[in-house]
Amino acid sequence: MKPSIVQDKSYAFALRIIELAKLLKEQKDYEIARQILRSGTAIGANVEEALAGISRADFIAKMSIASKEARETHYWLRLLLDSKTAPGSQVTPLKDECMELVRILTAIVKTSQTSMINSKFKTKN
Repeated sequence: MKPSIVQDKSYAFALRIIELAKLLKEQKDYEIARQILRSGTAIGANVEEALAGISRADFIAKMSIASKEARETHYWLRLLLDSKTAPGSQVTPLKDECMELVRILTAIVKTSQTSMINSKFKTKN
């Protein structure tokens, strides 16, 4: 299997999210720690599932979910930053990295959808 940039990036991001969640738990911010841990690690989990998809439609569906999870994680990171719940020095790089994942995943979904539509159109003609 050839290397996947989004797979590597989402996995590395999940590891950093785990560290942030640990910090939040130490601060007794359990609810937000649980939310960010769930959405931040779900990005990579859905990418992994997409890469093992049984069809193009399955691939697109899982990558779309990964994109949605990345957007949710971005929301939680913004909330942490703006509420000053966690150090900006730790949250800002994660927020930027998360936005990069959103852009990558959005591009993958759009390209895959266009490719699927084009291949259906070619088969009909």
